[in-house]
Amino acid sequence: MGTSNSAPTVEAPDVEEGGQGRSTIRFPYLDQDDAVKFAKAIHAVAGNSCTRDALAGYLKVSAKAGGFNLRSGTAKMFGLVETDKGIFSLTDLGKRAVDPKQEKSARAESFLTIPLYKRVFDQYRNQMLPANQALEKAMEQMGVAPKQADKARQAFQRSATQAGYFAFGNDRLIAPQGNLGDVPPPPPKLEEPKDGAHGNGGTGGGGEPPKYHPFIAGLLDTLPSTGSPKTEWTLQGRQDWLQTAAGIFNLIYKTGVDDKGAVTVSVNTPKSSAN
Repeated sequence: MGTSNSAPTVEAPDVEEGGQGRSTIRFPYLDQDDAVKFAKAIHAVAGNSCTRDALAGYLKVSAKAGGFNLRSGTAKMFGLVETDKGIFSLTDLGKRAVDPKQEKSARAESFLTIPLYKRVFDQYRNQMLPANQALEKAMEQMGVAPKQADKARQAFQRSATQAGYFAFGNDRLIAPQGNLGDVPPPPPKLEEPKDGAHGNGGTGGGGEPPKYHPFIAGLLDTLPSTGSPKTEWTLQGRQDWLQTAAGIFNLIYKTGVDDKGAVTVSVNTPKSSAN
């Protein structure tokens, strides 16, 4: 039987089964930053996919090293990477994670791909988390082996911070709001008031103070149009308007210290010529 010159490709086992008792729920020993860095390394080497040897060379580690397997297994568990016949490729979620504009939302989604983290989130969502020792006990009840609970809890807390779930303090899990942390669109621009919206001082529609006293504004509104053809305005009408204006001025404006009396209006009508 012939032998192959190339070493067999060995994938990382489930990292939660590392010889300290078997856990029945999956979780990583490394955190989400390690997974994202691994995905970004693939993107840096060849875009969306690359060989195991090329990736190990970029990371300056041995392709057969346990540390490489641990990191690749973590990236796969977070849903960022998939492998096929020694080729490492970014998943759709991984492609978003290496995009600065989508990384925050991808991290928030990736966090919940870890079965243990999803279980803890569902149980304590929007509630205060128990203290560390109590949280480890809760994780044991979810399927974490007792000897692994401390490492599981620490990796969970680091990853929750990195994914944005501890934005309001590390004592409670709050899902990132809005579009999961992506850059929000700019707020709509407020429209400028149309010409005449405030008139010559109306009561002001945009929170600005009126330009004129309301009495004066109302008086100006009664002026006849000056368009063409000229609008007829009788002498009596003019006198009434001016007299009203004088009364308003006397009401709202103070006079000088040396002024006496008040403004009055008189209109001289032309006398008819004798025949």
